[in-house]
Amino acid sequence: MNFRKILVANRGEIACRVMRTARTLGYRTVAVYSDADAGAPHVFMADEAVRIGPTPAAESYLKVDAILDAARRTGAQSVHPGYGFLSENAAFAQACVDAGLVFIGPSPEAIAAMGDKAGAKRRMIAAGVPTAPGYLGEDQSDARLTSEAEKLGYPLLVKAVAGGGGRGMRLARNAAQLPEALAGARREAQAAFGDATLMLERLIEQGRHIEIQVFADAHGNAVHLGERDCTAQRRRQKVIEEAPSPIVTPAMREAMGRDAVAAALAVGYRGAGTVEFIVDQDLHHYFLEMNTRLQVEHPVTEMITGLDLVEWQLRVAAGEPLPLHQDEIRFSGHAIEARLYAEDPYANFAPQTGPVLHFRPEAALRPGVRIDAGIAEGGAVTPFYDPLLAKVIAHGRDRDDAIRRLIAALEDASLLGFATNGSFLRDLLDHARFRSATMHTALLDEWAATDDAILQRPQPTEADWQLAAALFAGNAGPRSGIPGTQGAGWRSDSVASFDLILACGEENRKVRVMPPAKPGAVSPADGAGTAAIEWTIDADSRLRYTQHGITRHATLHRNGDTLHLARDGRIFVFREVSPLPQAENRNDPAVARAAVAGTVARLEVGAGDTVIAGQTLAVIEAMKMEMRVTAHAAGTIAAVRVLLGQQVEAGSILVELDIKEST
Repeated sequence: MNFRKILVANRGEIACRVMRTARTLGYRTVAVYSDADAGAPHVFMADEAVRIGPTPAAESYLKVDAILDAARRTGAQSVHPGYGFLSENAAFAQACVDAGLVFIGPSPEAIAAMGDKAGAKRRMIAAGVPTAPGYLGEDQSDARLTSEAEKLGYPLLVKAVAGGGGRGMRLARNAAQLPEALAGARREAQAAFGDATLMLERLIEQGRHIEIQVFADAHGNAVHLGERDCTAQRRRQKVIEEAPSPIVTPAMREAMGRDAVAAALAVGYRGAGTVEFIVDQDLHHYFLEMNTRLQVEHPVTEMITGLDLVEWQLRVAAGEPLPLHQDEIRFSGHAIEARLYAEDPYANFAPQTGPVLHFRPEAALRPGVRIDAGIAEGGAVTPFYDPLLAKVIAHGRDRDDAIRRLIAALEDASLLGFATNGSFLRDLLDHARFRSATMHTALLDEWAATDDAILQRPQPTEADWQLAAALFAGNAGPRSGIPGTQGAGWRSDSVASFDLILACGEENRKVRVMPPAKPGAVSPADGAGTAAIEWTIDADSRLRYTQHGITRHATLHRNGDTLHLARDGRIFVFREVSPLPQAENRNDPAVARAAVAGTVARLEVGAGDTVIAGQTLAVIEAMKMEMRVTAHAAGTIAAVRVLLGQQVEAGSILVELDIKEST
């Protein structure tokens, strides 16, 4: 199984992650990319790169023939699938083997065995691994699924048998919710995995999601590398992961590790895999599924074990035995990973796209901190792929130490250009429920449903408004300022003072600014008079300013009439508002617009249809999420401006309505 060149059949941060280890071990690497990723970091990191198709994943990263052709043309002898895309596709693994390539992962047979969630559950029952009650039958009719649901009782999960990562999964709390859950899970499963087969599973209320990292080689050896706690989830998607779990005892670790190894041996596993369990309030664990690949959260295991899991993957793929036996594996300290997503937590976690105006993760690095990123400043985030941008990981001597380091790293790793969940992650890490380890898998969704305070959009302080006004008046920022100097100077030499109209979010303010007392100082007025603000800006867009006698640091980027300002983990976007009337009214109830850029996945209405307020008009799919567009008022559909499957930008008009006059 000798190989020297590895084709990484993926993109983003996982492609970069695999290439880093491959390079340290002396392997050459090949990147593949779609049109949207021609300038992506993983393309430049690789020794060679091959275009494999247009932007849509189905025409590029999911195109098996194109990937195999790229391997042939570059002379790659092996393929690393990363995670997502084709990583758990048994047919792809088999195609690699048939092409004479080393597939850096388990055998096609093992992938197929664990990829069928119903079949995998049957295998676990046979192997003595505890499982939650459910329905695994071949009869997929709505009548049979409804009948089985009644036997199991509610609440329950509707799951795609080919699913993973929370895709193709719906929750039904009662019989009335089941039809939509079945339809939604089928639709998403077919789109994501090409298989709409479903299974049912009893929901473990207020459970914790604990997974065990396993490794096996071709010589009959199998070990586990401890657990990861992935309980902090939103819509079944992991947000924060940590190792070890704050609730797992040594006895639990031994039992869960034993069951996880048994699960791997039951399918003749080879390589890295993760066995996922749900743990109930009595600390009983039940098998959920096995992910036959490297996990997004593998860095926390690496940090507490001191091991490189990608290196282990490459050594096992080369036919070597596992480097360590079970009794040689040691754990040290605590590690936590936060997933930085392109989403707005304060707008129902809506996907976000746009240019990466500023991202300098090196500014956040310190002992015990690691950042795995797949984006770079100057690039752009599109709606076509997963919203994961980067992973910020911290290791400490204990859990509190890791939390403190991770919060500081998130505050220093500002990403400017569009909304992210960075501020939310910071607040979640410091939340009493997280610090006390009393989270459960549905808690974040419950907070979203009840409009919890943690999901209230942070608002700029009076000092933030004054600072923004001073920076606008002083023409500060990388766009117009000179790095290392005091800024570009007072905006107007002809007036003693003037008013700026600034907007941040939904709020507009008028701020009066006074001329500078000395170069680089601007004095916004407040209720108590004026307060001069002085600043300097370095080449890294780092702002050093003095306000009310205190000198602080922030990060900024000036983009036209918009100022992105990051301070203490909060990011505010200030805009100078024109005093002239705006031509476009985006709040017009007669026009339904796309809230995000994406693909028109469903059109629910046609011209002439009568609708009521709140009725779904269309569904936009972006970053593997479905976003409903609803009517703001009752009326009649005047026109549908888009087609099914069409790509649309944020703000695009989808549907026009004739609003029904209220009487």
